[in-house]
Amino acid sequence: MNEVFNHLWQSTAFAAVIALATLAMRRNSPRVRYWMWFAASMKFLIPFSLLVSTGSHIPIPRGVPAFHAMTVQQMSYAFSPVVTEVRQPFHWGWLWVAGVLFFAVRWFRNWRFVKNAKTLEPGVHGLFRPVLRLPEGLTDEQLAAVIAHEERHIECFDNLTAALHMVVETLFWFHPLVWWIGARMMDERERDCDEAVLRRGNQPGDYARSIVQVCSTYVESPLLCASGISGSDLKKRIREIMNWRGSLPVTRTGKAMLGVAAVAAVSLPFALGVLRAQTLPPTPTLTYDAVSIRKSAPGTTNRMFGPGPEGGLRIVNMPATGLIAFAYHVQDYQISGAPGWASSQSFDVSFTPDKTEAPLGDSPNLKSIQGFMDRNAIRLQAVLRDRFGLVLRAETRELPIYNLVQAKGGPKLSPHDPATRGPSMRSNDHEMIGTGVPLSMLAQNLSITYSRPVHDETHIDGEFDFKVTTDSDGPLSESLFTALPEQLGLKLESAKGPVQVYVVEKIEQPSEN
Repeated sequence: MNEVFNHLWQSTAFAAVIALATLAMRRNSPRVRYWMWFAASMKFLIPFSLLVSTGSHIPIPRGVPAFHAMTVQQMSYAFSPVVTEVRQPFHWGWLWVAGVLFFAVRWFRNWRFVKNAKTLEPGVHGLFRPVLRLPEGLTDEQLAAVIAHEERHIECFDNLTAALHMVVETLFWFHPLVWWIGARMMDERERDCDEAVLRRGNQPGDYARSIVQVCSTYVESPLLCASGISGSDLKKRIREIMNWRGSLPVTRTGKAMLGVAAVAAVSLPFALGVLRAQTLPPTPTLTYDAVSIRKSAPGTTNRMFGPGPEGGLRIVNMPATGLIAFAYHVQDYQISGAPGWASSQSFDVSFTPDKTEAPLGDSPNLKSIQGFMDRNAIRLQAVLRDRFGLVLRAETRELPIYNLVQAKGGPKLSPHDPATRGPSMRSNDHEMIGTGVPLSMLAQNLSITYSRPVHDETHIDGEFDFKVTTDSDGPLSESLFTALPEQLGLKLESAKGPVQVYVVEKIEQPSEN
């Protein structure tokens, strides 16, 4: 619903700007004003959020500083990127569908009328290969006026642009503004065609008399996309024809301003998408239905991430930084700027998903577990945004990393038996045990151990069982440099590389419920 309302008010505001611009250019060419109104119409078919989403896929060169996240979020709030799922259905959807069908049927009936009418006014028919349809009985004077008028319609593709606006009127039938825009387009296109006739040297009185005679003899076309010689307010047109003095040309400055405005209308939302992708994490594409948040009981030591009600997530005794790390698939060392309470105060969080998840079952495989956790991690992003007021700034920094590679002599790994349970990974001060885990999971565990990114560069696929033990009295992190090559045939190599870092610009303690 927010996406729909955002699009409607943006299109309305855009049309208001166009209205002011056409008012300022009221003495200039009516064709220029026609194209401006046409742009206002097409805005209803092109959401700014689509341009923002397109811009968000543009890669940013390394080293470009990130903008202030709060500023970018405030700028882009009303231009939210298109999401793949909507939390609640559009309850007025059936009414909208009924309106669309009504106007589609009405347009079809009008088209049938135009096709079969015998006394229809002279006009241009067809969108891509327009033809001029002339009834019998026109005088030479009327014929000359009609041909001059209709040639201008053909030259400017008026039938095609009018048909596109008819699509807008059909889809947005409930918005009075689209009908008002249609009337303005009709006024300006007929005014422009009248000018084209008069510029050829036709006398205003003779031309006005021809229009009145044709309109009094033939039936006006009910289709906006079948351009005729009538249309618009006939009395007003006759008055303007008789008082015609010619419109002023658009100056170079005016053309430049129109060009800048057109470029800005497209480029600014696009640039905002680039900034958003550079500075803010992606907008969550999944969300939650109901959530419970409470401070963890004092003295609680165990921490847990596990399945929650209806396929949601249940989290026990986790600080806000741990929630952020899980939600965005990062480690604690990739989070900076968080206040002290975000690391010291733990919370119990439980939420149900926006769409019920299928249960994992008694023996889920690694792929189903990973998919379940990934989807709920995205939903946790929405919880952090809504209940913790979280605003993050994404940065890419060149930091020390480790690469997990094959040691000399090759790997020493035991393939996992699919009949046994897995995957699991656990470690203490003297050993690291993996059951049915890929080496990417080992790299992730090592990154926690070393508080540094560890990239899996082994190029070895599959799931393995292993146990790494050390006899040293020192911490496991020091002994692994020797134990990994000896026992697993793998080693860690120091390097530097780009590391995604999330800077916390805003976070608030949530109210309990």
